[in-house]
Amino acid sequence: MSTPGTTVLPDGGLRSPGPGLITLDPDHTALLRGLDELLAGLAVRLSAPEVVGPPLLSVDGLARLDFFRNFPHLGVSAGRFEPEALDGLAAGEAPAGLPLRPTGYLLPSATCYGLLLSLEGRDVGAEGLRLSATGRCFRNETRFDGLRRLWGFHMREVLHLGTKQGALEHLEQGAEFVRELAGRLGLDLTRAVADDPFYDRGGSRARLMALDPVKHEFSAPDGTAIASVNRHRNFFGERLGIRAGSEGPAYSACVAFGVERWVHAMVLAHGTPARALDHLREAGA
Repeated sequence: MSTPGTTVLPDGGLRSPGPGLITLDPDHTALLRGLDELLAGLAVRLSAPEVVGPPLLSVDGLARLDFFRNFPHLGVSAGRFEPEALDGLAAGEAPAGLPLRPTGYLLPSATCYGLLLSLEGRDVGAEGLRLSATGRCFRNETRFDGLRRLWGFHMREVLHLGTKQGALEHLEQGAEFVRELAGRLGLDLTRAVADDPFYDRGGSRARLMALDPVKHEFSAPDGTAIASVNRHRNFFGERLGIRAGSEGPAYSACVAFGVERWVHAMVLAHGTPARALDHLREAGA
């Protein structure tokens, strides 16, 4: 009985199916899987159990979280064909010309939204709660750029809900983990205050962000932000009725990693996917 050999990709490799869409080749896929495994080390360190978030988010829930006030440009809607379009589809008509009905749901633009909405009305106790998940996220970007900006990408997040002090400690531990892992992987990252936590840059919230920033990003030398630490204060706790025992509305914070962007940063730092894989394997040893 013959043994199948290794599949060889056609000349030119795998092509992009369209703008902002990429099929990762085997080396890039190995980088993505290996990096996510290393990034999950923060969850292990902080005893944050792994969960899987929902694939869709209700527009009503997102509206209560000010998503549309803050990020009206990012939403990617989930639609379904109207019943009267089905006969046309079956007859071979072009789908682009047939009517779609809104479902009331969006594809997630960040992993934490689904986790937060799943905890509405719960009490996480003064000791707090941590969760970790890698979700497929989607954003309506105005432009696309390799692995830096995509229609869809993987986002690993480690989320904390609890007391104000607990949230601050979570972010400090997360920032230390990013610096430590970057050193192991040979990545030169810079930390800076992010300028996009809220869409309304001219309002009172924007002025508050300038005085007391809630989001810091870690960026590769070409300016690609690959990780962030995000302090939500008690905003989500108040909006969703999530409590931290007798402490009142829970404070929340998350550490987020754009996994494809980490792949980009590794190739940028080490020259080729093969060399990047070597460094990844050494770091994971």
